[in-house]
Amino acid sequence: MKSSVISSNSNVMGGTPVFRGTRVPVQTLIDYVEAGDSISDFLEGFPTVTKEQVIAFLEEAKEKVLADFQNPPG
Repeated sequence: MKSSVISSNSNVMGGTPVFRGTRVPVQTLIDYVEAGDSISDFLEGFPTVTKEQVIAFLEEAKEKVLADFQNPPG
């Protein structure tokens, strides 16, 4: 997913998608949520990521999922 809040650069974390301006992988947020932790818990553990970045990421993910259902392949 191309995103203004996510960047991927081979010189930062080996190209792992991270929240722009940080070294925090987006996967870490997903892992927190999957484990039942709150977004507040995530933000407390990774203060370089802003709440606005998390919300923007979730909005973009939502748009992508909904677009995929509205335009199924095939």
